[in-house]
Amino acid sequence: MADLDALKAKYQSVLDLASEVGMGISHVHIQDEKLYISGNVASDHAKNAIWDEVKRINPATDDVWPDINIGSTTYTVQSGDTLSAIAKRVYGNANQYHAIFNANTDKLSDPDRIQVGQELTLPAA
Repeated sequence: MADLDALKAKYQSVLDLASEVGMGISHVHIQDEKLYISGNVASDHAKNAIWDEVKRINPATDDVWPDINIGSTTYTVQSGDTLSAIAKRVYGNANQYHAIFNANTDKLSDPDRIQVGQELTLPAA
């Protein structure tokens, strides 16, 4: 029988990357002897990065199944973040920062002024 803690430890770098690219994780559980990780990301770039990390750990992907959908998600600003750095991680293109800014005009008045702890909407790309 698969052990949730052991599989989570094995795929911790996947879970860390998911957080880094703004994946809203809705479930992490064992089903059919596999670790299921479900959630939403804002772009194909983020989805592919997560899958690449899964395949780096286990090319057969026989004990894990990332169920990743593309849609708007949220991201909490960390120390050192800029909109362009977030855009580079999430969309693969720093110039997409304007899409993040435009989705958050209710919270941001200047794309160069974001605060640690702010919850930003990351629109689907």
